[in-house]
Amino acid sequence: MTRTETRPAAAPSRTARTLVALSIGAGVVAVLFLIDAFAPALFPAPLPTRAQDGLTLAISVLIESLPFVVLGVVLSIVVQVWVPPGVIERWMPRRAWARRAVLSLLGMIVPVCECGNVPFARGLLMRGFSVSETMTFLIAAPIVNPIVIITTHQAFGFSDGILIARLVGGYLIANLIGWLYSRHPSPDALLTDRFRDTCDLVVHEPGSKGRRSLAQFIIELRAVMPALVIGSALAGAVQVLIPRETLVAIGSNPALSIVAMMALAMVVAICSNVDSFFALSFASTFTPGAIVAFLLVGPLVDVKMLALMRTTFTTRTLAGIVVIVILSAFVIGTVVNLLA
Repeated sequence: MTRTETRPAAAPSRTARTLVALSIGAGVVAVLFLIDAFAPALFPAPLPTRAQDGLTLAISVLIESLPFVVLGVVLSIVVQVWVPPGVIERWMPRRAWARRAVLSLLGMIVPVCECGNVPFARGLLMRGFSVSETMTFLIAAPIVNPIVIITTHQAFGFSDGILIARLVGGYLIANLIGWLYSRHPSPDALLTDRFRDTCDLVVHEPGSKGRRSLAQFIIELRAVMPALVIGSALAGAVQVLIPRETLVAIGSNPALSIVAMMALAMVVAICSNVDSFFALSFASTFTPGAIVAFLLVGPLVDVKMLALMRTTFTTRTLAGIVVIVILSAFVIGTVVNLLA
């Protein structure tokens, strides 16, 4: 099928996405009013205050993430346009498992937070790396990088094995996901149609490197920025809809505390470079395993990260990643609680 024949189907798809986004926003507003009308005791603050808090939280997440997204886009362009073919691949092992193991350590030399890793991973895919290899980097890099290691050590040191469990756990989860998806019979089916069209557009982009860089910068920002805004808005809305006291109340239970902190990690959407200091405030209430689960789940599958990854991977693919991350983090957190 030619590109001209596929164009008429694109407009309804964009319209549908716009309607879904508007419906979600209207739903959140409706829920706020329903809670205010039928369960006023659930939230002590009035509705206008909660709405302002949600907006403030959403803007703070957006501002915190934006520089890393731009940096990730720039690094992606460097990889796609300016690094000559074969330079990166020359240093990669030939065996698939070894390539994934090496790529999961790439975050050590590309210390970008999870927001910037998504456009960088898109660049790896456009360069020709497989989906499973790119997934391994994408999942590991937000945890296995020097900035996160330093901040986690500053917050917790080596107490209760939190630092070691986070690094080893993140590395193992990334390679587990890479291995599982490497066995998928149709790797291209894991990617969205829109991203595959973007790959074709970039590959055939004419002109000098400067012109290609500018065109790719615009393409990537147009793909990532709407997802970042929506993810930030969801993070702000969820934080004012779910009382944090409800999560803290079950912090002393070894199993429930892990579940609560994983849920908290998915909704607060804090950058992995600084999330250790946020988790430190819960260290006296929650178990060490719960803290580790928070530090594993947050950088990998919070609502902001999922919105960004949706620009590249299908919903079904993301659902599988979420399940693997949550189950793995629960097991690792339980082991930490038993050993602590």
